[in-house]
Amino acid sequence: MLRLQNLSKWYRMGAFGGRKKLAVSDVSFHVAAGEVVSLIGESGSGKSTIGRMVLRLTSATSGSITFEGRDVLALKGSALDAYRREAQGVFQDPFSSYNPIFRADRVLDLIKDVFFPRVGAGEWRSKVEASLDAVRLDPAAVLGKYPHQLSGGQLQRLLIARALLLDIKLLVADEVISMLDASTRIDVLNLLGDLKNRGLGILFITHDLSLGHYLSDRTVILKQGEVVESGPTVAVFANPQHPYTKMLLDSVPRLHEKWDSR
Repeated sequence: MLRLQNLSKWYRMGAFGGRKKLAVSDVSFHVAAGEVVSLIGESGSGKSTIGRMVLRLTSATSGSITFEGRDVLALKGSALDAYRREAQGVFQDPFSSYNPIFRADRVLDLIKDVFFPRVGAGEWRSKVEASLDAVRLDPAAVLGKYPHQLSGGQLQRLLIARALLLDIKLLVADEVISMLDASTRIDVLNLLGDLKNRGLGILFITHDLSLGHYLSDRTVILKQGEVVESGPTVAVFANPQHPYTKMLLDSVPRLHEKWDSR
């Protein structure tokens, strides 16, 4: 469904752009329908830059991104709008993703204004309720509420519901649970698992190996913008081949061990 081939990104730096920084270097992988692919790396490894290039929020320097055979980097105008009806992103901080003066129903109605202007009020209400039900939110509990009246977990699920209103095929989930408490994290992870079972392709961007192991079918390990290891998640975690992957796995705290015993 989604395929990245030799994707690279350079940023110009300095007062006059005379210096360049390589953020992503020659990255290749794919995401199939009904599959979760975890993109794992430390801060600054290029994970979020890749996600933003997939969503066309950041331009690519070289390489290609194709989605169901379409050249994503060449899309313009209505073709780009059509792509964004099928591929959406949810990001790390749910609190900064909302206009604080808009109630939740207004946030969802913005989708109607842009993509479904001819849909009647009754049909739209049914569509909204179905979307909220898919992310296990009670419409009566969230619609009509301002962002500050909702929890982080509710806001994050509302963002996913907003994406589902477009009947998307691909979700880029960029550190979506890093700002949530432990009890809420599992709810969002299980929600992503449910969406995968419905046929949604998910690019799950995280720095947390345990989350990637819990959720993903395949894993891509990034180091300083380069893919150092990729493959089925079970194989990557059970038998890592690259020293960097081994170092990351050795750095994960064990629940059954105390710090002083290590």
